[in-house]
Amino acid sequence: MQGTEQFSGTGPIRAQNKFDELALAQWMENNVAGYAGPLQVEQFKGGQSNPTYRLKTPRRDYVLRRKPPGQLLKGAHAVEREARVMAALSPMGFPVPKIFGTCEDESVLGSGFFVMEMIEGRIFWESGFRGVPAGERAAYMDAMNATLAQLHSLDYAALGLADYGRPGRYVARQVERWSRQYLADEAAGRDPNMDRLVEWLPAHLPAGDQTTLTHGDFRADNLVFHQTEPRVLAVLDWELSTLGDPLADFAYHAMMYRMPQDILGGIGGLDLAELGLPTEASYVATYCQRTGRERIADLDYYIAFNMFRFAAILHGIRARVARGTAVSDDARATSDRFVRVAELAWEQAQKV
Repeated sequence: MQGTEQFSGTGPIRAQNKFDELALAQWMENNVAGYAGPLQVEQFKGGQSNPTYRLKTPRRDYVLRRKPPGQLLKGAHAVEREARVMAALSPMGFPVPKIFGTCEDESVLGSGFFVMEMIEGRIFWESGFRGVPAGERAAYMDAMNATLAQLHSLDYAALGLADYGRPGRYVARQVERWSRQYLADEAAGRDPNMDRLVEWLPAHLPAGDQTTLTHGDFRADNLVFHQTEPRVLAVLDWELSTLGDPLADFAYHAMMYRMPQDILGGIGGLDLAELGLPTEASYVATYCQRTGRERIADLDYYIAFNMFRFAAILHGIRARVARGTAVSDDARATSDRFVRVAELAWEQAQKV
């Protein structure tokens, strides 16, 4: 894997994320075909929401993803949904890890979890792909674009996911959900830009309303690339996936063009030509061509909405830090970005 030392690789299990490893080994023995111990467990350094672990055995490695311990907001950290969508996508040839088993019995590890295939490859922690030569970066960008377009072109009903979400009014419902969650979670405090967006967003909803399977957090560091080729081997972190508006999903991904480097590894403000990266306009046009669209008329609104949603997520991390249930060593620094992202979101709203 490739990335910053702060986020990449594994280390010892953090104190707040420890569990009974003997109980896990027994569960693996009973539920995962071909499993053979002994078992060694390490925790991935990255991740803000659901603790993720590398399970090492003499024959192969696995990945375990579980809900964090402690009090959780209703509907949050739904690892069983992640497992379900990946299990549906894998037989279709879409790049996701194979799911080996899911456990919703909290008595085993203290919270629900699933075990999946460990995909070896490269993870890039910023959207500029600085780890590859400039002449190859456009191909990596195009691989991301093609993978998301493929996802939005799948027949979710044929995948057995017709009940994976509610078709229609996706953006309106998301604005309502994140506004409600932001206003209800008092541990993190309020922000004037977020308060403005809570009022502005529902009053300026786009007219269009499409429904596809959406990822919800599609960005470079949630993808595993081939070791030497610009090819996506696996899409990870499906916690926010649902049936939703593909344009909103794409806009979240395209938000990288308007985010600074220290937030979600953005490429905003960089010299794209010098770095060998496509412009936002050409990247959007390529996605539209792949999905049979002429253009995205409400892109500025969708990006403002996604920045608001991301700010609300950061607000939730900030609240978990305040409550002592944050799972990442970087959670406090991440939560501090909340105010900046809320400000960026309100700036985007003024462009609509």
